[in-house]
Formats: sequence, C-alpha cells, structure tokens
Amino acid sequence: MLFYWFLKFVGIGPWVTLACRPEAHGVENVPRAGAAILASNHLSAADWVFMPLQLRRRVTFLAKAEYFTGTGVKGFLQRAFFSGAGQVPIDRSSASAAEDAIRTGVRILQDGKLLGIYPEGTRSPDGRLYRGKIGVARMALETGVPVVPVAMIYQERNMPVIGRHLPKVCVKFGRPLDFSRYEGLAGDRFVERSVTDEIMYEVMTLSGQEYVDVYGAQVKKSMDTTGVSASEAVSRLQPPATEAADRAPETLAS
Repeated sequence: MLFYWFLKFVGIGPWVTLACRPEAHGVENVPRAGAAILASNHLSAADWVFMPLQLRRRVTFLAKAEYFTGTGVKGFLQRAFFSGAGQVPIDRSSASAAEDAIRTGVRILQDGKLLGIYPEGTRSPDGRLYRGKIGVARMALETGVPVVPVAMIYQERNMPVIGRHLPKVCVKFGRPLDFSRYEGLAGDRFVERSVTDEIMYEVMTLSGQEYVDVYGAQVKKSMDTTGVSASEAVSRLQPPATEAADRAPETLAS
C-alpha cells in the first residue's frame, strides 16, 4: 500500500506530470468513496500510469499474469513493482481463467475499491476502439456498482528545447453509468452484451475513436499469423457490408 503512494507522489508521478503535463476532465464523475469500475480504452502501456495520477483515490487494475511470473532478481523486482503499483494478476489463457478474473474483480469491488479495467482486453493495434468483452458487464451487474467510462487521448507535441517528442495526454472521465435496471440479470449474455456495448459507446463518444465491431485480440492474432495490417485483418474478420448494414444498431447500446 505504501509503495503505491510512494510511486504516485514521489517515485513516478511527479516526473511523469512534469514531463507530459497530462490534462484531466470530469474527475468529479469518479465517486469519492465506494466501489466503481473505471472502464477505459487502451492505447498505450502507459495508460495505467496516466489515469490514476489524475485521481486522489487508489485504482486497482487487473493485469496479465505474465507480469508476475518472472524468475530471479528481475522477476522479483517486477512482481514487487506491479503489486505495489496496484496491479492484480489474472490468467487470460482460457475460459475458466476469464471466470477467475471476473471473480477477482468482484472481490475488489466488494471491498469498496476502484477497479480499473480495459474492456477491449488488449491494446488497440491501430488506435481504433475495438469490441468490448462482457466481463466488465458481469462485474457491474453482480456488484451493482456504477461504471465510469474513461478515454485516454494522446497527441504528439514537439519539445524543441530538448529535441524530443513527448505525448500530450488527456484523460476524460465520463458520467457514471447506472445499470440497476438490469438487477438480477447477471449471467444473461444478451443483457451483458447490451451493457458492454453501452459502455463502449460512451468510451467512443469520449475518445472520438472510430469503433470496430471485432475483438482486438482476434485482429492481433490474424496480424501475427498472416502478416497483414490491422485494417486488412479487420476487413477479413468483419461480416460483409450488406450483412453488417442489416444488423447495425443506431448506437452501440441498441
């Protein structure tokens, strides 16, 4: 616990703030007390650094287990760092592992904490917003906590004094989403898909990203196995335009 605040206020936070001067909008939308889910787009490995810096409360993230399985001195230091920085390991290799991750998230929320999660499940391969996985909806419905949509926005800016490019970072927190109308429907995949799509629609509105109705992990797998670009992989995975038009909702939450 103490290591988290050391990193935030001494070890990392002040230097990141000085170098990148991140902006924050809508911080008042994050509850000052009690549990809530912060559901964010995922553009950079630094997302989990910039977002919590804008808040007074601690944010706990579900992180891939690989961060915690290293060996030797390097592995020990890596585990200590990510644990101290508010990361909780999850195994993402199977369906049962996904259920374990949901159970872990539910426990964190039942303890009254802020849970940071990336519904896309992976970093965007090309800057667009990809389809959200329904785990975020399951956790929201089982616990009844609000979901705060979050948008990470990066722009490059020139730093002529030091001759380097540093990102201009903006973090937007949207209004909390209340899904109490679906009380008792956790486990209904149609409801969970609707809830997830509503969350992703709000993230899209905040971030201004183009939305792609394909899982980012599928796109990355296609890119790795075939060597194609993200756009080519998406075109292969998406349904034909005529079929997509027939089923396209007016909003993601429809």
